[in-house]
Amino acid sequence: MTTGAPLRTDLAPPGHPLERLPEEWAEVFASWGEPAFRGKQAFLWIHRDGVLDPAKMTNLPARVRERMTEELGGAPAEISHLHASADRTRKMLIKFGDGREVESVLIPQLRDVDPDGDEDELEVKPGRVAGARVTQCISSQVGCAMGCVFCASGVAGLKRHLSGAEIIAQVLLGRAALDEHEALRNVVFMGMGEPLHNYGAVARALVLLTHPEGIALSKRRVTVSTSGLVPEIDRLAKDFGGQVRLAISLHSVNNERRSEIMPINRKYPLPVLMDALRRYPLPKRARITIEYTLIRGVNDSVAEAKDLVKLLARIPAKVNLIPMNPITGSPLGAPEWESVERFQATVHGLGLACTVRTQRGDDISAACGQLALHGEKRKVKMRLPTTRDEN
Repeated sequence: MTTGAPLRTDLAPPGHPLERLPEEWAEVFASWGEPAFRGKQAFLWIHRDGVLDPAKMTNLPARVRERMTEELGGAPAEISHLHASADRTRKMLIKFGDGREVESVLIPQLRDVDPDGDEDELEVKPGRVAGARVTQCISSQVGCAMGCVFCASGVAGLKRHLSGAEIIAQVLLGRAALDEHEALRNVVFMGMGEPLHNYGAVARALVLLTHPEGIALSKRRVTVSTSGLVPEIDRLAKDFGGQVRLAISLHSVNNERRSEIMPINRKYPLPVLMDALRRYPLPKRARITIEYTLIRGVNDSVAEAKDLVKLLARIPAKVNLIPMNPITGSPLGAPEWESVERFQATVHGLGLACTVRTQRGDDISAACGQLALHGEKRKVKMRLPTTRDEN
């Protein structure tokens, strides 16, 4: 559980009751002629206990429960399908009131992951059940506007942003879907959408996720992943003081090649992005995670591995290699395993921490880059880049 004051920043007013903080609930109750302490009670029921039915909020008077039933108007989301993988990963298809859907994934931790260390260093401690701690990967948008060629989430383009309530609802639903022995340990904004493209809703969700009287996640166990929206990286740094962990989808160290596979690079090229990472305030021992999807024949050479280490000089970073997961209709694919090992050994040998992400949930298309808008017309062309490495 987290301790101390919740993360705070300048937030837009809540658009849905599920987004309200205790003091915002207190203001609502005051307008009803109720004491302010009811605000904390309501917040605890919703965010700590996951209760969205006011009839079950037993320490609130009947008149308040009736008024809250009108206010909440039912849950903003529901699980329409839940797919279980052979490795116990679960992909939830979550439907909102307008019929739109996103995917969120529950990933059991087979190791005791230290967010400030290397993912594969710490074994499960004696007496602890492997997989009892769960990481949830959540979405921030329906679709994505970034157009990265190796990612299924954006092939149909952006449909709409999610509200803060819809983001938080994923976590409340995910937590309720956990087995008896499981506990939510980490939340990563690595699902559908570009989180920093929906900054206001994501900022409110971050405050709610880490509020000590609510879901109460440790601040160091919430990670926001971005393809490189530099102004919003700076805003995240200013608003949250580096307490929120940052992951960067990098995927190439060559400006021209990165622009081909990640169009956002044309607006914020690598030198601009690297300057933003150097500015990002980090707590002691913390590092920025560099996500690097290895694409066969595109960015998997030893030369690129060496250039990656040079690019990240003077940036506290660790590299997470992700052999590309298959995407229907894409000519792109993962390198041979020998190439993955060679790339990792090169980076690690030059003094930069480097792990390979274990494939989880790929049999249910829940692995990195596979979350998709099913049935939508494809907008992003899944083509091979014209500039390629030589192995």
